[in-house]
Amino acid sequence: MAEQAHLAEVHTKVTGAELAETFDQEAPVDLSPYAPEDWITLLVFWAMAGLVFTQFFTRYVLNDSFAWTEELASYSLVVVVFLGASMCVRLSRHIQVDLLYRFLPAPVGRGLAIIVDIVRILFFAYGVWLLWRYVGLVGEEPMVMVDAPKSILYYAVFAGFVLMLGRSIQVAIADLRRGYSALERPEAFDGTEA
Repeated sequence: MAEQAHLAEVHTKVTGAELAETFDQEAPVDLSPYAPEDWITLLVFWAMAGLVFTQFFTRYVLNDSFAWTEELASYSLVVVVFLGASMCVRLSRHIQVDLLYRFLPAPVGRGLAIIVDIVRILFFAYGVWLLWRYVGLVGEEPMVMVDAPKSILYYAVFAGFVLMLGRSIQVAIADLRRGYSALERPEAFDGTEA
């Protein structure tokens, strides 16, 4: 019985007046952390949401689906992923294993972090080069349901890789100037550093 009391949820009583007061408080809006690719990704995301809704509505309400909406929604998802990946590179939010850096001496960790930055830049540069070649080979292939070339999608992915390359160079320069990276001091990037 004591164990059940320990697991019980605890809710703080809030009056209606206290709740209403929170809506009157004005908080400053800071849009400075957002870059152009963030806004483009947001627009493509909402276009994709509109396409998915149109697909759902025409399929289940009208019982006569527009096939082109499914194709364009899937292409929009690809664009959201690759443009969103550039946001993750800019903010150092990709999955990373930083446990090893806690046990390494600081100079060794710093050297390893610099190598990681260089490898990341080389990876994205190789991706840019591969995509450029790929678009040249199959760029004029037509979409299935829409009378347009797939090169539109391929160029969007190419733009995502170019942005990731540029952002990875910016991150590497910032890491060098700062003297540490998100691998070495993750608490400085996630807001938990005191």
